[in-house]
Amino acid sequence: MRIGPHDISPRVILAPMAGVTDKPFRQLCKRLGAGMAMSEMTTSDPRFWNTRKSLQRMDHAGEPDPVGVQIAGTDPATMAAAARHNVDHGAQVIDINMGCPAKKVCNAWAGSALMRDEALVARILAAVVAAVDVPVTLKIRTGWDPQHRNAPAIARIAQDSGIAALAVHGRSREQQYNGVAEYDTIAAIKADLSIPVIANGDIDSPRKAAFVLAHTGCDAVMVGRAAQGRPWIFRSIAHYLARGELLAEPPATEVRDILLDHLEALYAFYGEEAGVRIARKHLGWYAKDRPENSAFRAVANRAQAAQEQLRLTRDYFDALSAGAVAELPNAA
Repeated sequence: MRIGPHDISPRVILAPMAGVTDKPFRQLCKRLGAGMAMSEMTTSDPRFWNTRKSLQRMDHAGEPDPVGVQIAGTDPATMAAAARHNVDHGAQVIDINMGCPAKKVCNAWAGSALMRDEALVARILAAVVAAVDVPVTLKIRTGWDPQHRNAPAIARIAQDSGIAALAVHGRSREQQYNGVAEYDTIAAIKADLSIPVIANGDIDSPRKAAFVLAHTGCDAVMVGRAAQGRPWIFRSIAHYLARGELLAEPPATEVRDILLDHLEALYAFYGEEAGVRIARKHLGWYAKDRPENSAFRAVANRAQAAQEQLRLTRDYFDALSAGAVAELPNAA
């Protein structure tokens, strides 16, 4: 599939996730097979553009093309200015967030709350598309609640506004991440549009990705939570879509090396103190399918220094690769 001038290959995309899809994680997922990696949500409010958090989110130096940045807000002019600002800082695709179900976002009438006001949606999309010379994409849900599934109407507004591609999470805002993704709704949207449509929701395996593409007719799939602790899922999906074969799960030694590289990237990007803290959730995700997960997290979370965190991680996965029960000493 293509988004503007950009060839998205393979057609599996890392979904934007607040607090997860930072630059180190995006680069890792791209290296492991993602055709595109979207940034975590960035604010459209210019008062916060020079904070440390915003500056880090706008750092795209060395990031593989295409660089996708998601913006969130409610005012058309402010969103247009935010789009221009991010393009000036390296964004090659601007994504508009109308899919986030978080209360703090929706209470400010941003994210998926915008789907309740179709006229405002049209004004925001038109303003952002007119403001930048890069492709603008949109991410939505099926509606605000199961009684108001207006995603097809929003999708037509998006296409008429010049949106280059549409990602649809197959749940209403009210569902959050519960229940089952509504692939029939996504299929109906795809059938009604000529622009690329990306299916999102519950895509957690190569076979599921292939099923969703076949069922919906969509141009690509978007993977979110299933990539947490399993960034190699992108190459697995890409391989299955290309060859119809399942790749073996990576051995513990490869998981160790991927994770150690990820940790080093976090320390380099955030600094040691913040990097160690941010790494803790990733450590838990990488070990989540192991019986020792709880014990490993309890130990790793006490590590205060990068070298200690690296040592504990290396020892843990070395023991797993040797077929031994991982011993979990107290962290220094």
